Amino acid sequence: MADPQQLQSTTDAGNNLPFAIIHRLPNFKFSLSWAEDIVNLIEPSDPLYPIHGPSARVAIDIGPSPIKSEHLDQYPSVECIIGTSAGVDHIDLAECRRRNIRVTSAGGAFSEDGADYAIGLLIDVLRRISASDRYVRAGLWPDKGDYPLGNKLGGKRVGIVGLGNIGSLVAKRLEPFRCTIGYTSRTKKPQVPYQFYSTTLDLANNSDALIVCCALTEKTRHVINHDVMKALGKRGIIVNIGRGALVDEKELVKCLVGNELGGAGLDVFENEPQVPKELMTMDNVVLSPHKAILTPESFEALRELIRENLKAFFSNKPLLCELNLSG
Repeated sequence: MADPQQLQSTTDAGNNLPFAIIHRLPNFKFSLSWAEDIVNLIEPSDPLYPIHGPSARVAIDIGPSPIKSEHLDQYPSVECIIGTSAGVDHIDLAECRRRNIRVTSAGGAFSEDGADYAIGLLIDVLRRISASDRYVRAGLWPDKGDYPLGNKLGGKRVGIVGLGNIGSLVAKRLEPFRCTIGYTSRTKKPQVPYQFYSTTLDLANNSDALIVCCALTEKTRHVINHDVMKALGKRGIIVNIGRGALVDEKELVKCLVGNELGGAGLDVFENEPQVPKELMTMDNVVLSPHKAILTPESFEALRELIRENLKAFFSNKPLLCELNLSG
């Protein structure tokens, strides 16, 4: 750890706050003005960046803005990346490990809202709420009569792919519906009462619906593939609030078009913001623009987490929601 005297830089304004780099894509406008009592914020586009940026020891990564080796080359003094996203697949963790850079995530800041949204998508697909809304708004009810019935959630077998922060809360929300809950995860969790399946295929074979909320890694890319969809069956439903690439999107479209799958609730897509056109007209598919975890309340929780991590880093205290990069 650096000498404490190196923890602070002096700005032209005369304060003694350390600098933190804001790393973000141009379209991410998340304000960090509430952190200005802790750090001086600077971006690579700032005129003063060549003076202060190279010595900054912290980078705050806004949303899923990619951080690759070439970005880290531009941040030669960075020792810690404070993430603001639940997932970290956009950060080159292997390179961070090599450079001994610590990384944090948003942890549980978004978990409650993500779990709520997952249940909402599942109920929407089952009960055809969005489709019924379109039916009424189009003026079809008086001419064509009642809309086809949907299905109840109660008593369904629901499989959760990834029983982490969000997945565990999804399971808790399913319990009052008397659902039979199963899950697959990196390891079996002996403290939970739900049935563990070692593979996603086994889970699908024993589920009426799958809720996907695991992290995206090389191992989980397209974890929901054609075989999993076939196992889920013609009445099966897939809900994805994780990352688009967790689901083989081309196979998903084929299965939905071919009536080999019952429906889908999708908040994420493989090539955002592009969405397969075939999905646009399907009444058994509910689409959402990657907003499952975002609410004013979750942003407030995230702000508090960032503040605490900034203060912890510059005080040599343990970071919150730090990733284990040793493995």
